[in-house]
Amino acid sequence: MPFDRLTEAILRNLRHDGRMSNADLAQRVGLSPSACLRRVRMLEKEGVIRGYRALVDERSVHGMTTVIVQITLERQTEECLRRFEARVRECPDVRECYLMTGDADYLVRVEARDAADYERIHKEELSRMPGVARIQSNFAIRTVVQR
Repeated sequence: MPFDRLTEAILRNLRHDGRMSNADLAQRVGLSPSACLRRVRMLEKEGVIRGYRALVDERSVHGMTTVIVQITLERQTEECLRRFEARVRECPDVRECYLMTGDADYLVRVEARDAADYERIHKEELSRMPGVARIQSNFAIRTVVQR
């Protein structure tokens, strides 16, 4: 599918409001509803749009705290990366994980109830992941932008 201005407009609008109706989306991007729906379905089929979800303010719902964790591995071999990534996918407290360039190998977003809960996650989960050499944790004060 070509990434023209209409496709970019569809993606921009869906990033802002993934629940908008196809009719509203079509009107905003200047397409007929059927043409708009065809484009959205193609973006879904090609994996450009991977799904739809609600962004939940965990602090409001559960009093959760966001912790941004930088993890450095002992080695960066393909096997070490694969083993770490397989394990981090299984950790229910990890909300996001990115392979990075720079000082740390991974940037991980964790949600914890409080400092004691994060200590549990650190001891029982993060520090036991294969190949971990260093963990640096930063508690978020508040969310400024979340899209």
